[in-house]
Amino acid sequence: MNHCELEEVTQHINDKISMIKRLLELRAIAKDPDKRGTLLKIEQEVNAINELLDRFERYVGQQRDLLKHLKDLVEFFQEDEQDVHHLKSNTPLHMPRRGQQAAQQEGGQVAVQSRQTDAPPAPQDQALPRKPQRNQIKEMEFINVQEFDSIPPYMKGRVTYDQLNAAVQSINTAVMAKYKIVHQSMKTLNNTSRALHQRFKDEETKDTKGHFFIVEQDILEFAQLKVDKRFRGMLNMLRHCQRLKEVRGGGLTRFILL
Repeated sequence: MNHCELEEVTQHINDKISMIKRLLELRAIAKDPDKRGTLLKIEQEVNAINELLDRFERYVGQQRDLLKHLKDLVEFFQEDEQDVHHLKSNTPLHMPRRGQQAAQQEGGQVAVQSRQTDAPPAPQDQALPRKPQRNQIKEMEFINVQEFDSIPPYMKGRVTYDQLNAAVQSINTAVMAKYKIVHQSMKTLNNTSRALHQRFKDEETKDTKGHFFIVEQDILEFAQLKVDKRFRGMLNMLRHCQRLKEVRGGGLTRFILL
């Protein structure tokens, strides 16, 4: 037994002796009837204090459990915050931003209301004629995650999801620019647009009748992109996803939207 352990044992024995002395003194005092009443009151107060201490310990335990639960919630919120920041930083370029869809809907409603206001009232016994849809331009739908994952790795290469949908956006840009010219009257076109209009007509075949299509020149001219080996690889991916098909003839490759 070392010196420290000997001191601890000595202190423990001295404490026990002191406690026995106090008990003997209290036993002697308890024989006095006047002082016995005081001791009983002290006992009641000590018991009340012990009860309060027990309740305080239970309350501290509840608060400790609550604190642990709050810490767990903080960790969950921090994980959710990290996920939100990740989503915000990695949002695909083709996804609509806040307010765009609402603005489009409001613009469409305003246009409909304007047409309804400007149009003359139709006779009650005559149905309103249905407006033709010939000027409606078809756009290619963007590739979703499931479709992108279904593309074989050898075909996908290093092309990312965002890059493939950026190609879809470029094709849509070229299609919109081309068919805005196609749907205009020749009288309203300038010389450059008339030449383009004539080229578009010359490129049509029986296979493209009733379909929207573009050629490499359209992608270069309207989307400012060159149809190189990498872009052709993305066109093959879009063919795999049933977004377009190719029709060759007359030295041209026509990309028809499906």
